[in-house]
Amino acid sequence: MANALMFQGTGSSVGKSVLVAGIARALRHRGFKVLPFKPQNMSNNAAVTADGGEIGRAQALQAMACGVEPSVHMNPVLLKPQSQVGSQIIVQGKIWGQAKAREYQEIKPQLMPYVLESFEILSKQADIVLIEGAGSASEINLRSHDIANMGFAQAVKAPVFLIGDIDRGGVIASLIGTHAVLSSEDLGLVKGFIVNKMRGDPSLFTDVMHWISQKTQWQNMGLLPYFPGLSQLPAEDAADLKSVYHQPQGKLVISVLLLPTISNFDDFDPLKYEENVQLNFVKIGDSIPNNSNVIIIPGSKTTIADLQAIYETGWDIDIKAHVRQGGFVMGICGGYQMLGSQISDPHHIEGDISHINGLNLVNISTQLEHSKTLQKVTGRLFIEDIECSGYEMHLGVTQYHGEYEPFAILNDKQADGIVANNRQVLGTYLHGVFQHDLTRQALLSYFGIKANNVNFLSQVENNLDKWANHIEQHLDVLDLLNYI
Repeated sequence: MANALMFQGTGSSVGKSVLVAGIARALRHRGFKVLPFKPQNMSNNAAVTADGGEIGRAQALQAMACGVEPSVHMNPVLLKPQSQVGSQIIVQGKIWGQAKAREYQEIKPQLMPYVLESFEILSKQADIVLIEGAGSASEINLRSHDIANMGFAQAVKAPVFLIGDIDRGGVIASLIGTHAVLSSEDLGLVKGFIVNKMRGDPSLFTDVMHWISQKTQWQNMGLLPYFPGLSQLPAEDAADLKSVYHQPQGKLVISVLLLPTISNFDDFDPLKYEENVQLNFVKIGDSIPNNSNVIIIPGSKTTIADLQAIYETGWDIDIKAHVRQGGFVMGICGGYQMLGSQISDPHHIEGDISHINGLNLVNISTQLEHSKTLQKVTGRLFIEDIECSGYEMHLGVTQYHGEYEPFAILNDKQADGIVANNRQVLGTYLHGVFQHDLTRQALLSYFGIKANNVNFLSQVENNLDKWANHIEQHLDVLDLLNYI
């Protein structure tokens, strides 16, 4: 079995995911075969794997950093929050069940065998497995059945490094507090700590780093300055969208509706690299900017509940007015379903509501079903027969009523999506459609601007290299291996 290191946080969003990705890339540069692993993740931002399952988007980025294809075993338990019915539980890439928070605590012991099986599979394929924890290591209320943090670390006896975030404040107390609440057995696995996202003069915190080390007896592994380039890498949490990088000026204004249970929002990452695009994420309760050229309704984990939110905030009125005034509207996955006349849920998969009227902008209707479509696809776009690619990840079967023009014809001859008769409203099930450079260029041209000649995936690879180099400047990556 491979050697393993585990990185846990003093809280959520302290930078665990991207730090693991950066360390993985740095170790890869040094000739190691590295694989990422996260026992349990909670995110509606998922990726489709080559083996036909889904994992958290962060583990897909980490796989890219390692130079390998994503696998379901890199994230064996994925929780996808849903309104009303708790979270959908994905185990080794497939739907396993659903549960509310308290119910899930009783289920976790049933999931540990899957987690350990996946870890063993990866361990046989790598020199080093980098394990990412979930949330906070100090959640002692969840410790008894834990499979994500210290519970898993104890199961495989992995050395642990704690990550604190100085940018949010309180990092000293969070590290010392974590030390105070952990059991002596769990403390025995913690080898060191990293303070992340330092802005300003690092010398102002040098003495404190030594003080924390003396107080905890944990090794001071380093103080990592804030790296602005991280905003160019895919975000995992919707909360991160509030601070993501936007082009402040652009000829084409694209407004993405930040739905309450938005999913797969990395669909829009390629637009960050387009100088002629001004990208807005519009929060519930805020007005859609009047100067928007394109309104995008993104993917949703709970399509009916999010469509209700659109009605409650009055966005449906704004969207229809936008179309009347000649603007474009694009729906992706759940957003595509919302464009139709009706969404029905006879099996109550999402909750108590059995059906809801759609925005009625295209002549389709959708019925939610238990089976889930998960596949990578390629095809030809409706614009000038341009090549396109992406992945499908959805519940539900969509029916067309009357003649229609598809958004794309896939290579299996199946039609995807729809283009409205007015040519202003587009709908597709294809996530990741903007990641294909030719497709993105064609769509932006259709919307009225010339796209940059940018290779998106090369840009992500380049930013991963820069991030790894930044880490190497401030942390002794090889020193981490001395604790295995």
